[in-house]
Formats: sequence, structure tokens, C-alpha cells
Amino acid sequence: MIKILKKEFTIYTALLTLLIVLMHPDMISNPTIRLGLMQEKANYIHPLLYTFFIYLVLYFFRALIAFILRLIKRGKNNK
Repeated sequence: MIKILKKEFTIYTALLTLLIVLMHPDMISNPTIRLGLMQEKANYIHPLLYTFFIYLVLYFFRALIAFILRLIKRGKNNK
């Protein structure tokens, strides 16, 4: 169970980092300005929420692909 949680946490963290860099490229050059804006507007939670929603979509597709692969594998074993 711990192994699965570590894997999912790693995927979530990588997705969060990727989204931060893609949506706010100024985080690379000058993160203090972006963090100051977040503090000024008090919107700390929105990156986590956006990442969570995208993570859920990716999780759904990962589960769907795993299910299809299991069906294909099961079909080959029955022949």
C-alpha cells in the first residue's frame, strides 16, 4: 500500500510541477513575484485543486487502459 501511495504522490507532484512551469513560466525566472501575487490574492489552494482535477482525469484514463489491457491479456490466455 505504501508503494502505491508513493507512486501516486510522485505522479501528483510531477504533474503539479509540470503545470506550474507550463502555466506560469515566470516561476522559473523569478518565483518571488509569483508567490507574492498568490499571497496578495490569497489563492494558495488553486494550484492544488487544478492539479487534482487533472490528476483525476489522468487516473481515469490510466484505469481504463489497465482494464483494457487486462481484457486483452485474459482473451489471449483463453485461446
